[in-house]
Amino acid sequence: MMRHLFALPLLLALAACGTPPAWEMQTGASATRVTTAARSIMVREVSMPDYAADDAMARQDANGAVSVLNRVRWADVQPRAVTLALARQLNDSLSATVAPEPWPLAGLPDGEVDVRIERILAGSDRVFRLNGVFYVRAEGVNLGASSRNFAIAVPMAGTEPADIAAAQSQAVARLAQDIARSVAR
Repeated sequence: MMRHLFALPLLLALAACGTPPAWEMQTGASATRVTTAARSIMVREVSMPDYAADDAMARQDANGAVSVLNRVRWADVQPRAVTLALARQLNDSLSATVAPEPWPLAGLPDGEVDVRIERILAGSDRVFRLNGVFYVRAEGVNLGASSRNFAIAVPMAGTEPADIAAAQSQAVARLAQDIARSVAR
């Protein structure tokens, strides 16, 4: 207990240093488990547009211009964060073992998911949009359609960084559900 009392002033002092907050996508366990023909699936690193390829948070204005929010950062670079979130959510919802690229397990995966995002952006209309295509490749098992377009729109409660992060988390979770349904038996 005493140790925690000494840690509190240190945390408050660090918080006051002016470091901009870093926002994380939230992930939750999937409600349904889906059976797939594959025993293992690898999620390739997600491809994203240039404005979303690092840790800067961006937003689109009413004129369509994309701007980076001043002093607002994601907790991780977006391709890595979205790849890890998709792999975790797919692993939770599929009967297969799912892991991100590079493949960390013995042997080769039965299938691969390759996601190419065209838009991952909060709009001035308070809608977060996630658009693109995902590809599924499998060796020796049938994992359904080999490619599918996706267009996901999530209403945002506001335009603050926390609202954008929450909406992006919901959009990525919906994408994971779409992918899981597409590789189901």
